[in-house]
Amino acid sequence: MRGGVTPPEPLAPRRSAPVPLFLYGTLLDRRTLARRSGDPGLPRRLRPAVLHGYRRVAFRGTPYPTLIPCPSGRVHGALLRPAPPALAALRRYEGPCYRLVPLRVVTPHGPVRARGWVVARFLAGTEER
Repeated sequence: MRGGVTPPEPLAPRRSAPVPLFLYGTLLDRRTLARRSGDPGLPRRLRPAVLHGYRRVAFRGTPYPTLIPCPSGRVHGALLRPAPPALAALRRYEGPCYRLVPLRVVTPHGPVRARGWVVARFLAGTEER
């Protein structure tokens, strides 16, 4: 305190809204999403979205899907903004082979930046899933 004046508190860093997740596979099942996220209300917050320029294929050797670039492709899915504990639970469910990558999806309200879980291209098959 200098000269009887208290300096202002530093401003807290501004937090932007978390980037939503684009779901396109097993987590579109409402029961699976609720169980795996630990948040039974999460499925009610799913919003439709479409990802252009990709297609959904099999994660090689598994029954699970992943995405690969495809100029004429289109993947229907949903957007979701999970709370941090639910996101952590979903990350554990997806496992170490899946990485969150930036995507741009289209919603009924226009384009939105999102993130989606995708495996490395060399792990992706070619058959549609």
